[in-house]
Amino acid sequence: MSASAADREPGIPLDNAKEDISGPTCTGENSKHDSAVCSGNSEIKSRAVVKYSAAPPPTSYALLQEKTDLKLPPANWLRENPQLGSAGTTILGSSSKSKPFSSFGMAYDFIDCIGDDVDVVSDSENIKKLLKIPYSKSHVSMAVHRVGRTLLLDELDIQELFMRSSQTGDWTWLKEFYQRLVDQKWQRKKKSKEHWYQKAILSKFLYYSINGDGAAEPVQNDLNEGEEENGAEEFSSSWPTTFTSTSSDAEESDPPKQESVSVDSMFALGQVTSIPKEQNLPMLFNEGENSQGLRNDFVRNIMWTFEDIHMLVGSNMPIFGGGRYPAVSLRLRDNNKPINILTGIDYWLDNLMCNVPELVMCFHVNGIVQKYEMIKTEDIPHLENSTFSTRVVKDIAQNILSFLKSNCTKEGHTYWLFKASGSDIVKLYDLTTLCEEAEEEKCQNPFTLPVAVLLYKVASNLMLKARQNRKHYGTIRTLLLNCVKLLDQERHPQIIASAHYILSELFQLDEPPQEDGEESLRAGGSEDSYSDEDREEEEEEEAELTEDSDENSSYSSQDDSKAVAVIRSVGELSVPEKYKSTHQIRPSCAFPVSQDKEEKCRHVLSYVLKGLKAVDGTIKKESDLPAADPNTPIPLKYEDRSAIGACAAETGISLLLERAGPLQADQKHPTRSGMLPGSWQHRMKLQLFLKASKAYYVLSDAATNLLKYGRALRYIKLSLQCYDAYCSVSGTLHPQVLQFHSQCLSLCGDIQLMLAQNAKNRAAYLEEYSYQTKEDQEILHSLHRESSCQAFNMATDLAMDPEYQLFVSSKCYEAAYELLVSEALKDHASDQLAQVLKRLGNIRNEMGVYHMNQAAAMQTEKVKRSVSVAEQEMWKKSFAFFEKGMKDFEAIGDRTNTALLLCNTGRLMRICAQAHCAISADQSRGEFSPEEALYYNKAIDYYLRAIKSLASRESHSAVWDSVNWELSTTYFTLATLLQDYAPLSRKAQEQIEREVTEAMMKSLKYCDLQTESARQPLYQYRAATIHHRLASMYHSCFRNQVGDEHLRKQHRSLAELHYSKAVCLFLSLKDAPCELLRTLLERVAFAEFTMAGQSSSAAKLKSLTGAIEIMTETRYAFQLIHNELLEEQTELSEPDPAESAESPDVASAPPSGLNLEEVMKLIGVFEPSFSFLLLQLIKLMTTMKRKPSNKDEELLKTYKNVYSKLLRAEKNAPLLSRVKLHIELLQQLTSQTVSVNWVTPPLLNCSHGRWSCRQAQTVPAPH
Repeated sequence: MSASAADREPGIPLDNAKEDISGPTCTGENSKHDSAVCSGNSEIKSRAVVKYSAAPPPTSYALLQEKTDLKLPPANWLRENPQLGSAGTTILGSSSKSKPFSSFGMAYDFIDCIGDDVDVVSDSENIKKLLKIPYSKSHVSMAVHRVGRTLLLDELDIQELFMRSSQTGDWTWLKEFYQRLVDQKWQRKKKSKEHWYQKAILSKFLYYSINGDGAAEPVQNDLNEGEEENGAEEFSSSWPTTFTSTSSDAEESDPPKQESVSVDSMFALGQVTSIPKEQNLPMLFNEGENSQGLRNDFVRNIMWTFEDIHMLVGSNMPIFGGGRYPAVSLRLRDNNKPINILTGIDYWLDNLMCNVPELVMCFHVNGIVQKYEMIKTEDIPHLENSTFSTRVVKDIAQNILSFLKSNCTKEGHTYWLFKASGSDIVKLYDLTTLCEEAEEEKCQNPFTLPVAVLLYKVASNLMLKARQNRKHYGTIRTLLLNCVKLLDQERHPQIIASAHYILSELFQLDEPPQEDGEESLRAGGSEDSYSDEDREEEEEEEAELTEDSDENSSYSSQDDSKAVAVIRSVGELSVPEKYKSTHQIRPSCAFPVSQDKEEKCRHVLSYVLKGLKAVDGTIKKESDLPAADPNTPIPLKYEDRSAIGACAAETGISLLLERAGPLQADQKHPTRSGMLPGSWQHRMKLQLFLKASKAYYVLSDAATNLLKYGRALRYIKLSLQCYDAYCSVSGTLHPQVLQFHSQCLSLCGDIQLMLAQNAKNRAAYLEEYSYQTKEDQEILHSLHRESSCQAFNMATDLAMDPEYQLFVSSKCYEAAYELLVSEALKDHASDQLAQVLKRLGNIRNEMGVYHMNQAAAMQTEKVKRSVSVAEQEMWKKSFAFFEKGMKDFEAIGDRTNTALLLCNTGRLMRICAQAHCAISADQSRGEFSPEEALYYNKAIDYYLRAIKSLASRESHSAVWDSVNWELSTTYFTLATLLQDYAPLSRKAQEQIEREVTEAMMKSLKYCDLQTESARQPLYQYRAATIHHRLASMYHSCFRNQVGDEHLRKQHRSLAELHYSKAVCLFLSLKDAPCELLRTLLERVAFAEFTMAGQSSSAAKLKSLTGAIEIMTETRYAFQLIHNELLEEQTELSEPDPAESAESPDVASAPPSGLNLEEVMKLIGVFEPSFSFLLLQLIKLMTTMKRKPSNKDEELLKTYKNVYSKLLRAEKNAPLLSRVKLHIELLQQLTSQTVSVNWVTPPLLNCSHGRWSCRQAQTVPAPH
């Protein structure tokens, strides 16, 4: 039982306490109150929350004096009064006119509640009528609609609707069906005089009661009874009266409107959602449905929880208050007629819904006031003659709800709950199915449009929540597909276009791939319900199963074949849990989950296309457009751009930049198709064009990742064409749109760059580029209604010339950069700016390399060695691009790429140096020129800057190693050219030697012999070569030096040092036997030359013995040569059968591993030198004066034996035999002589005639 009225403070809402009414008294505030009503030993739970109230705070009612004549009208009668609302002219809020859309008005205003939170939305009168079904013999006729778990109930006044059908033709099919199956002798029933009499005195009673000061005086009753009736009827026909909310209402009445505005801003359904209710509905609904109750005209909207049933109800019951009774309801009763059970249930439910704790009853006899009586709400079920069980009412409510939820299963369908007058049978019909069977148009069902709009609104509202919680996506998709299915595109294109736009928004194109741990989008469904057809079939099957499995829900007979379900007897509704809801709400609300980006984008584009078709269908300015066949592909042109002049290219670039920039002023004139700026078509096309552009962008990006560059270019072309159409329609471009456009241009630049780098696959790319789907063609035709879509042709055409593709790529990046640094975006997207600058630096590097390679190609092809103007132009272009690229990378602090560009510039300088080499008259190489020296030194400067930019190897080891190698190479090349082609005409020999030595030592400095890498063998080979060259130079100086003995000794020691280091490094390599052999032979020659200047026999013997020891070191070189010759012989003797069949001459082809000519030359030097050394040793040891030791004799014997074999060897023997003989002789010598301290490294297996460059153990060089 509720607390007494005196125990509470009015106007203070309490969420968790049980208290009396205060909500209806608090205008414009959400108030929550709980009350409990006891019935016997059981308690009925009832809780009401006032969501909205248009009534002012209740004032005390006037206690009428006894004998007051209610037949006389008060002075204020029928005047607008916010205290009464519309109840002053009606019987406690029930309209004299049918309101088939009243629940929709409430649903529109409280869209957050629809779908999940609320079970029923309805007028309080309809709720009462349903709960009285088992007690009443009167007819029941209600329209039922389902949205999620919410049922919308509206009165369907058959009599009035059939009267209207003769004028509008809307319900002719239903009238015929009704007469055929339900009431064959239907006729209009007129209301009695008694009805109008009771209505009039109730109205007068209420107007008397609102005047607490007694100011209402009776007026002269000039109207006769008939005129009074007509007046009442005339007034009632204008119901409901809309009361303007006071300032205190604004706070509560605003939220629904705010929701609408936010929905509009997101989904562009302008006239449907953003304009206040009184203005927008006439624009949306035709034929004056506004007067049928589409607006929310209730004085208050209440969230009523009755047991476990949540209901949003509208009530117009006047509530009075003040003094001891802050909230009471007033009732007028004829003293001669006792209160029956129906009236008692009426009063009790009204007070429960509005949380009114007490009822004041005024009794009259023939309109003369007799007395007042106050009754507590919880006492109403126990009044004399109207006793009823509240528990039974609760059971009735639960059974009816379960029955409706089990059978009203299809969203968007209109169901009709009907009980004929005096009948115990309740039937449920699916009017949507009946309408379709009657072959009527969809719009012939007047509920179609309000239902569709409601489905759309609920989906839009869920979409706002779905930004944070994507589990709603399946529900949103189902709502919108049902919405679109209900509507005719020609009549309601705006809602259809908006619905398709939201459907396209469900597919998040920029989301990262979903991982296993993330929340699934399926919202409890499965991917089996992917297609609309599957979903519908599954719903139908489940609905049939539900009906068949629930033995209480459906009893079909031959007469009721059209009914979805039947309640055989209203008495069943009083049985607890007789009906149970077994239908799962939205069993198939699965959202199609796909990780495939292309599939997602194709879904988006299909919805965009449907939206565009809906919009285009409303624009009638067809005569101004060129006739286009949607089935005819629009060609995507490609052409060889090599012949296009600079003028045409510059024109295309200017167009590109013009479209890239932000537009200045809003458009005021109609667009190309005839759309007016600001219209819903205009706003919708903007959204759809942009969505299509983003979808094509994602498709292009995905194709780029798959290396399908022709397809990628086609998609980015379509994306930019959508953007071009967007620019044609839009007056201003927002920063986010400009930012997206810069991304498109960057991607376009990427694709053109990749096409230039993969010219060999051009035929495949052209085929991909030329392909078009029908969907793409149709979208393109829609775009052409607004724009020629030519602005970005220069950027997106497939050219055949790589240079032009690089040029286009650079211009795309430049346009993207200009956009990002423009006024509109200067404060946005710093990350994106860094990416674009990196791309700009990269493309400028690519173009620099391209022109550098062109210059190098010219150099190799030219006959005359003089530098041509074309070469110089290429150098200048290449250098300019490298300089710009370096600035781009420096702007973002990218030291690694800056170093790479400096490295490339160094290479360019080397190419310039090579072009300036002097050629003599006989085409031989001339002296090293000053220009060559200048460019080589410039190259060295750039390489040193690159190393400085990197700072250390840890910053980027690969780039550091590359720059190090190039620097070492440049120093080595400079030193080699100075040494081989010494500029003796300009410089002294000593100066050249110093410069050579300096350059060689610097090259040696950058030879990284310690770090294990792929280049280590190359560094070892270069270091060995440098030591060999320096040794040769000092050897030459020693031979030619005359006079200065100190200098000769210095040159001799330096030559020996470098020969020693060269031999050690060549020994560590396994693929340089010729170089090792040459170095050793030069070293032997150096020893021979030293010996020639000696006079004593002992000194000569020592020199000769040292030379022989050096000669024995050649055995390792001969072993390498021998093994390689054996490998080649094996390969030649066992050719591959397949290769032999294909190429008969393959066996006669020379092997590629060993330079046989070089080997023959070196052997030609080795044999005489070896013979000479042996002969001199034999002579010297034979003519020695001192007695030889046994060891000396054995050694002499060995020398003679080796010399003898060498002399007897055949000079024309095969090379392999000669090499083998030399190895044997050297081995024989090695075992007898004092050998050098080195270990022969293990030989490696070779493949294809070449030795592997695997890292070898470095032999320590002598110091």
